[in-house]
Amino acid sequence: MRTLVITGGSSGIGKATASFFAERGWRVFELSRHGQIYCDVCDEKSIQAAMAEVLKQTDHIDVVISNAGFGISGAVEFTDIAEAQRQMDVNFMGAVRFTQAVLPQLRKQGYGRIIYTSSVAAILSVPYQSFYSASKAAINAMALALANEVREFGISVSVMMPGDVRTGFTDARCKSTAGEDIYRGANKAITTMEYDERGGMQPEQMARLFYHIATCRSPKPQYVGGFSYRILCFLDRLLPKRLVNWIEYKVYS
Repeated sequence: MRTLVITGGSSGIGKATASFFAERGWRVFELSRHGQIYCDVCDEKSIQAAMAEVLKQTDHIDVVISNAGFGISGAVEFTDIAEAQRQMDVNFMGAVRFTQAVLPQLRKQGYGRIIYTSSVAAILSVPYQSFYSASKAAINAMALALANEVREFGISVSVMMPGDVRTGFTDARCKSTAGEDIYRGANKAITTMEYDERGGMQPEQMARLFYHIATCRSPKPQYVGGFSYRILCFLDRLLPKRLVNWIEYKVYS
């Protein structure tokens, strides 16, 4: 039986993905603060304990998905440094801690796939969601480097970058209104972003893409979730960055 270990699988995209794999006969271990096995990705000891529990119940891991994360929004100038650090600690360093915990088993096996949940915002940085965008861009950069580090051990590394998805992630976002009397476009930008999210794709669409990455013969380094978002990311590679950034300004202003 093939085995999946996923963080942040108790809600949203993670929950849909865990269910999608389980329905297809996979053994799924869901690691989160509210799920099957307790795991806080900000606590190295918690992650190590969770992985020890997984390895008590299975002798192999086929795929791991690092999905735990959350979002903050607000102007860069007025974002509390502690909140910015927490954003990076959960989204990026949480992925790093999880990676360090699973790699010994994957190296021992001589095979395995690591998949990270990133975001289209890693490529098309969203105004007033700067630190979320930065945390996902950091994942993309790390994943490309890691892929070459672990290639000799038979391990592949991919990132999946969803566009707007309709989940509880939107309502859970930590929103700062500090400085909105100065940055008068902030509220409209955040309202536009959340409107797009609430009208976005169903999480099951992302679950299907995760399953494709997990089971295809030769996974690519990066995937974009959603056809329209694939077009946007393609245009980002073709058009001058100044033009792309100006278009984003117009969209959110």
